[in-house]
Amino acid sequence: MISILWVDDEIELLKPHIIYLEAKGYKITPVNSGNEALELLDESLFQLVFLDENMPGLSGLETLNLIKKKRPNIPIVMITKNEEESIMEEAIGSKISDYLIKPVNPSQILLSIKKNIETSRLIEEKATRDYQTEFRNITMSLSSNLDKHEWKEIYKKLTYWELELGQAGDRSVEDIISMQKIEANKQFFKFIKNNYKDWINGKDAPLFSHNIVRKKVLPLMQERIPTYLIVIDNLRYDQWKIIEPTIVQDFDLVKDEMYYSILPTATQYSRNSIFAGLLPSEIEKRYPEKWKNDEDEGGKNMFEEDFFIDQLQRLGKGDSKHSYTKITNIDFGRKVVNRIPNMKSNDINVIVYNFVDMLSHARTDMKVIKELADDDAAYRSLTSSWYDHSPLRDIMKQIAKQDANIVITTDHGTINVNKPSKIIGDRKVNSNLRYKQGKNLDFKQSDVYVINRPEDCFLPKQNVSSKYIFAKEDMYFVYQNNYNQFVKMYKNTYQHGGISLEEMLIPVVILKSKRN
Repeated sequence: MISILWVDDEIELLKPHIIYLEAKGYKITPVNSGNEALELLDESLFQLVFLDENMPGLSGLETLNLIKKKRPNIPIVMITKNEEESIMEEAIGSKISDYLIKPVNPSQILLSIKKNIETSRLIEEKATRDYQTEFRNITMSLSSNLDKHEWKEIYKKLTYWELELGQAGDRSVEDIISMQKIEANKQFFKFIKNNYKDWINGKDAPLFSHNIVRKKVLPLMQERIPTYLIVIDNLRYDQWKIIEPTIVQDFDLVKDEMYYSILPTATQYSRNSIFAGLLPSEIEKRYPEKWKNDEDEGGKNMFEEDFFIDQLQRLGKGDSKHSYTKITNIDFGRKVVNRIPNMKSNDINVIVYNFVDMLSHARTDMKVIKELADDDAAYRSLTSSWYDHSPLRDIMKQIAKQDANIVITTDHGTINVNKPSKIIGDRKVNSNLRYKQGKNLDFKQSDVYVINRPEDCFLPKQNVSSKYIFAKEDMYFVYQNNYNQFVKMYKNTYQHGGISLEEMLIPVVILKSKRN
């Protein structure tokens, strides 16, 4: 039974309210003063306190502060005849849970109880009921012939329900949506396998990585105010939705969309493609000295600014004043915060934020993340905490002080891998766990999407017999040597490079500062 303490110097006048609530199944303990309330709180547990603001002796606000010191987490509903703004502000500043103006009626009191005590249960019940209806709709959609736009809507729905049910805290229903997402990824893999080659050759193609600047950034640059392109490495759509509420406190959300990452869903390919405005083999052909293949020594994304400048020239914006900043550690991120005011004179400012490095504080193939977040819900929570305390949030707040347009996007997402797929290859095969490229590859055909002729999909070809394979769903490639050791090492880690909703359908968001 829910136990409620009601503190009012005229408590006898509230007897009808108390009888009404007791008939609803609540246990009400009435007292006449703040001192009595404080004594009872030392002896008994209460789930809620109703507190009169205007009492002789200890006032309501004084009692409120003393209760908060004793029981900081107990919800307190202030009830008063006084509508002065200063009183309300002081009460709210003292972290009251609700504020009611006398005279109150029983329905108001009941609603406040449900709002402050039973919200979680009511949200959980409603979310579960609503998802049960949506479950059937999504299941039916997955069995139909979805197109490139409908897949984005399906993934948005799945993400929405993941977040809603995660907030409700019903683990059994969370498991159901996880299974539905697994089924969605099975169907999505088939969809990509059937369409990718045609798309990448321009046949009814969706928005891909190499068109992001031309389609999303260039139109904003026509507005004669600074535009910021912020590329957050490895940012999945569900992670964007977690940090979105904090970001839109300072910005107006113009568009919240998704686009398709090219294959492989790996930084070397997809992020270079964003900045060059070209597909990987086109980048290799145009900049043979700057493109690095998988087995080449050195960094694979060292020339993003050069690629971007060349793309601006091809788009007729070669005279645009620009800046390019890549943030790979927290200390440099803090320095960039102070540089933002000087960027407002530029036409376009690019900020690349190496999200994974910031999140894990280590370059260890995400081993740290594996320890901190062993499922998607924990990973999202970690993302939220990271953003709240990162230099990126301070950077965004500085941009919000300007009249500016902002595009937030990413190069690819990640997926939590759980199913090993055995592969055989020579020493020159790349190390990525979600895609492989090379010759003499031996693998299970049903586990992969194979591109036998890389040139057909605008991928670099390192020798005559090179091919690319991409892991489906939540699989990861493991070699025969020390098979069990590596299966255990990489199971339940976050990887990218292959084909899944999480890796390929990624956010591209347009914001305007509220000053705009």
